[in-house]
Amino acid sequence: MSAESEPTPRVLVVDDMPANVRLLEAILEPAGFSVLSASSGPEALERVVAELPDLVLLDVQMAGMNGYEVCRRIRENEATALLPVVMVTSHGTEARIDGIRAGADDFVTKPLDQQELLLRVRSLVRIKRYHDTIRAQAAELGEWNRTLEARVAEQVEELARMARLRRFLSPTLAEVVMERGDSVLESHRRELAVLFADLRGWTDFSAGTEPEEVMSVVGSYHAAMGELIVKYEATVGWFAGDGLMVWFNDPIPCDAPAVRAVQMAAEMREAMSALTAAWQKRGHDLDFSIGVSLGYATIGRIGFEGRYDYGAVGSVLNLASRLCDAAGPGQIVVGPRVLAEVEELVEAEPLGKLELKGFGKPVDAFAITAATPARV
Repeated sequence: MSAESEPTPRVLVVDDMPANVRLLEAILEPAGFSVLSASSGPEALERVVAELPDLVLLDVQMAGMNGYEVCRRIRENEATALLPVVMVTSHGTEARIDGIRAGADDFVTKPLDQQELLLRVRSLVRIKRYHDTIRAQAAELGEWNRTLEARVAEQVEELARMARLRRFLSPTLAEVVMERGDSVLESHRRELAVLFADLRGWTDFSAGTEPEEVMSVVGSYHAAMGELIVKYEATVGWFAGDGLMVWFNDPIPCDAPAVRAVQMAAEMREAMSALTAAWQKRGHDLDFSIGVSLGYATIGRIGFEGRYDYGAVGSVLNLASRLCDAAGPGQIVVGPRVLAEVEELVEAEPLGKLELKGFGKPVDAFAITAATPARV
């Protein structure tokens, strides 16, 4: 089936708060999803059977039948047992464990991160489409030629493995693991270029602004940054409402990771200058700063059974964060190792020796004022 002829993916939003339903509709519908809604557990179970959505976004805390019970009943029904369920919760690890026990496929945390929500929904919808296709192919091929059963089983297993990986890892990393095997996730040491970016004024803005306006700002910020992160093939280590941390050279090796990081930083600053100007016209005192460092870190799988992530540990990550803290509005601040790698491609001015929290000695720092455009 061609991409043009695929039906619009349908998401059932289950929440007894109309405002929450409207917020999710505002996020999902512009992204190409058709949104159905249910305001209670019993209504959700009826609509799941009647409408056959591609995915259920299920609030945990609801009057009467809570989200865990709804999820369990979805799993108990053979017709809906494989329907992807994403639980929406404001609670932590215990709520996630309860959700896993109930059969949830994934979780999003309140307050919602728009970019994360869309990535998780798209990934699970895509996996469901793959599974539906494989099931249909398996039935058809079984009638045509029984000798193809082994091949179909292999495809199903591969998709099931990808589904498990995508629940706990980023899509890019999941693809790498599928290609190279689980050894990619084992602890190892590698030189990384780390970029830390932050929105200035976020605390006051988020505390004094209506949630819908906050979501609008977050959405435009994440969209602009996400586009560049994909373009430069950076690995996302951390992504929140006001900040992000990415690195280069693992798990996908690249030449000159510091150059790549600084060139992406320059594009980020250019993209953000237009956004911050628009925000300031709307009365939002927000700006943007970046820190970039280069050094060795230990990278690998962290977490516990049922919930793993891919993380990095090392002073290079802390240095990028502290340089970002020291940066002024619109500044890209780098350390001496980064400057040594990029000095022929940038214009920079020294900031002197900075006293950075967590570092015993002052650190030489430099502000990148201009950079040669990247060829990516």
